[in-house]
Amino acid sequence: MANPGYGKRRAGDEDPHADPDFAHLSPREAEIAVFVDHLDDGQAMGHKVLAAQHPRYGQQATRTSLNRISEAGHLRWIREHLTVEDNTMRWVTRTYWSRTRRSAAWWEEFARQRNGRIVPGDLRPGLARTDEPEVPEVPEPEPEPQPGSGTDPDPSTSYLTLAGIRDAEPRMRLSEADCRSLASLAEEWLARGATPQDITRAVTDGLPATVNNPGGLARNRLESRMPPKKAKIRQKAAPRRARVTRAVMVCMDCDADERTTEIKGGMCSDCRAEFEAAVAAEEAGLLVTGYVPDTFLAAPDAHAVYEWVDVPRRAAEVRAAAGLPPRAERAL
Repeated sequence: MANPGYGKRRAGDEDPHADPDFAHLSPREAEIAVFVDHLDDGQAMGHKVLAAQHPRYGQQATRTSLNRISEAGHLRWIREHLTVEDNTMRWVTRTYWSRTRRSAAWWEEFARQRNGRIVPGDLRPGLARTDEPEVPEVPEPEPEPQPGSGTDPDPSTSYLTLAGIRDAEPRMRLSEADCRSLASLAEEWLARGATPQDITRAVTDGLPATVNNPGGLARNRLESRMPPKKAKIRQKAAPRRARVTRAVMVCMDCDADERTTEIKGGMCSDCRAEFEAAVAAEEAGLLVTGYVPDTFLAAPDAHAVYEWVDVPRRAAEVRAAAGLPPRAERAL
């Protein structure tokens, strides 16, 4: 699954599933489109992740197919500027998918209609990352004590519990003064969820043969055997909401958006030129983008002899063959 803010999100208002959903695509693109269409919302959509999951195609084939699927109108990256209820702002990049084929004009209108939408604001942003504040601990209010219950902290309950110990164990005949001085400790036991029976057992279990100071022994046991406090239940703060204040198209290859470059069919001009060169090279048989070779599988044939390829050098050769300039290194 993708980090919050990325991942597959349906554009909505789709036609029902049908056999000819992707009949306008080539067999490979149609197969990958069906694969993507059945992924859950939130699934990572990068070509490397999809290639790692798909049993038949590698990274180059998946990347080229995603570009073709985007050009056909099924896929777009849209970057949304969010203003959250706490007045913080962030950019989040979302991957929108449509089983139904959409025109470029439809996607442009879809992006414009994102403006003003209310969305969950408790997301870690995709590119402009900021730290989320810690969710404060909100303890549950203590329940109102019910008369006669085992957790009733009323002083009379604690006093009567202590006074009744003499009936359970004659060696622990607590005086009236003992009961009153120990009542606060008994109250704390009751407030922590203990019952009067728990207090009696704690004070009387394992007594020595002779008890010379019942009040002192009872105090020592009530203090040393005090049960732990009831754990406070952490409640999640109510999810914050955010408003989309701007939405722009993003190139699905290089992540540039339409504020700095022109985006057509989900790609900027540089990435489109590289895509068209890769398509031409594939059609000319210069670039193999079909099934995953054995060397890319989890357990290649131990007896086979493989020829390893310098992928960056091969990509540069393909660009040169298509008459394209060397691809510039992108700053991170």
